[in-house]
Amino acid sequence: MRIAYLINQYPKVSHSFIRREIQALERLGFDIIRISVRGWDAELVDPDDLTERDRTHYVLRDGIAPLLLAFASMALRRPVRLLRALAMAWRMSRRAERPLPIHLAYVAEACRIEPWLRKAGARHVHAHFGTNSAEIAMLVQILGGPAWSFTAHGTETFDNPALIGLTEKTRRCAFVVAVSSYGRAQIFRAAEPSHWDKVKLIGCGFDPSFLNAPVTSGTPSRRLVCVARLSPEKGHTMLLEAARRLAGQGVQFELVLAGDGELRGEIETLIARYGLTGKIRITGWITGEQVREEILAARALVLPSFAEGLPVVLMEAMALRRPTIATFVGGIPELVIPGENGWLVPAGDAEALAQALRTCLDASPETLARMGEAAHKRVTVQHDVDVEAKKLGELFRAAASAAH
Repeated sequence: MRIAYLINQYPKVSHSFIRREIQALERLGFDIIRISVRGWDAELVDPDDLTERDRTHYVLRDGIAPLLLAFASMALRRPVRLLRALAMAWRMSRRAERPLPIHLAYVAEACRIEPWLRKAGARHVHAHFGTNSAEIAMLVQILGGPAWSFTAHGTETFDNPALIGLTEKTRRCAFVVAVSSYGRAQIFRAAEPSHWDKVKLIGCGFDPSFLNAPVTSGTPSRRLVCVARLSPEKGHTMLLEAARRLAGQGVQFELVLAGDGELRGEIETLIARYGLTGKIRITGWITGEQVREEILAARALVLPSFAEGLPVVLMEAMALRRPTIATFVGGIPELVIPGENGWLVPAGDAEALAQALRTCLDASPETLARMGEAAHKRVTVQHDVDVEAKKLGELFRAAASAAH
């Protein structure tokens, strides 16, 4: 069965979970067409992402001329459907953050994508994220394309459900995937109750290679690692404040910030101001294998996020038998059980975070090993990528059958 995946930017350093989902579906026999609006010139470090880029069709890569040509062709072939798509674009723009011209551009992008799908014989379109990629998938169907669905992940969808037309998208799609119970509840808030049965809970899967890491023994290092984009919602500045308090108490530790992003300059300034230069290291963007090695070299993963859906790196750390220190936000409490496989603190509470960091640093090797085994067991049951892909594949088949 041929499925099209539609993403706003693919591949992307922070979207490796989409690549793993696609690859798991291909292992099940699905033929996946990768379509991305942009991303052909993105900075990539992972060899797997570079391979994926070569397999991806890019909507905007050739500029505006192909979009105008596709729009004109659609006007000749399916004028009534095009008028319906334009009406939908106007409707979606009425309460949206982005103005009408942007939504009209989505129509042109859909006009370009629809012939690709028809020629390839795609029987379903699946979009990742509930924002513009989901709107384009909806417009493709209005233009005569196949049934569609989307995965809603976190803050990009749930912060402003009205502005992205989440109610309308849920009404018109074949189904919606939530990656956590928290996410499912947020979709329920926006969706009409008559469409709640469309919302399916399917977890993101982690890289299976993380399960094959050797079980370490001996005294754990005093290194902690935070794997996250350096952006405001990830809470790095709060983590630095907690680290400053630990250093002031004479606690010995090393902290690795694995990732990059728009806050790097501000974070580097704070590290210097707090006198933490010798204790904190920023890696910049690194490969999946390097992420794995950084987690294995640490005693625990730290995620001080202010907002989340359900971060995949949390699953990866748990698969590697590392406890986690995280916040009570999003779907995180569905995985992290305080005292059993990690520690949870209120978001934005530097003192509570500092105390959890110190408790972790003071924990015995036996305690960390016990928590690591509990983490490994819990994530293996809930987030096996092949198990979750099988559930998704069954939904694709059912949606395609219902559409014909």
